[in-house]
Amino acid sequence: MSYVAHTETKENMTLEIVNDEDPMNPRTEFDHVGKMVCFHGHYDLGDKHNFADPDEFHESSDFKNAVVKLPLYLLDHSGISMSTGSFNDPWDSGQVGYIIVSREAALENWGKKRLTKKVLELAKKCLEAEVEEYNQYLTGDVYGYIVKDADGEQVDSCWGFYGFEYAKEEGKSALDSSLESFKTNNKECSAAMAL
Repeated sequence: MSYVAHTETKENMTLEIVNDEDPMNPRTEFDHVGKMVCFHGHYDLGDKHNFADPDEFHESSDFKNAVVKLPLYLLDHSGISMSTGSFNDPWDSGQVGYIIVSREAALENWGKKRLTKKVLELAKKCLEAEVEEYNQYLTGDVYGYIVKDADGEQVDSCWGFYGFEYAKEEGKSALDSSLESFKTNNKECSAAMAL
């Protein structure tokens, strides 16, 4: 069941930030630079792959030729959460895989011919952002916004914002746009009635 995480009113319109009950899995629905390879007995995590076990993955050319390799840790306690850093919980967490990027993918993504420290740093930050986005999906930190007029009628909405602050920022922008549109339409109606 969806819940309203935030409400604010501006002039005659209301903005609601609502949790997204059916968010898209970013690993299957979006393009990524990194390849997320996970192994877990209970959960189907990360990207689809054909590796039978971690040993086969470690021996693969995918792993050996990766220019950036970040470990993936999972915390499984009252829900699941993923990070590139340890959760320091010996009972409910542990490493479940890696997110990697190949030399070719890094060079292509940043339009370079040479693998520089700058490209490697950008690739690392990109992989960390991909894991954060996936963690937001896993933890239900995905929202939509709804803008309503004074009568409670929906005038605008959009879904699929990963992270509450991002959804709030986009929602406030939509609220301002809806108010501006409302004011413009009222001025045009008033001018037409005066004719």
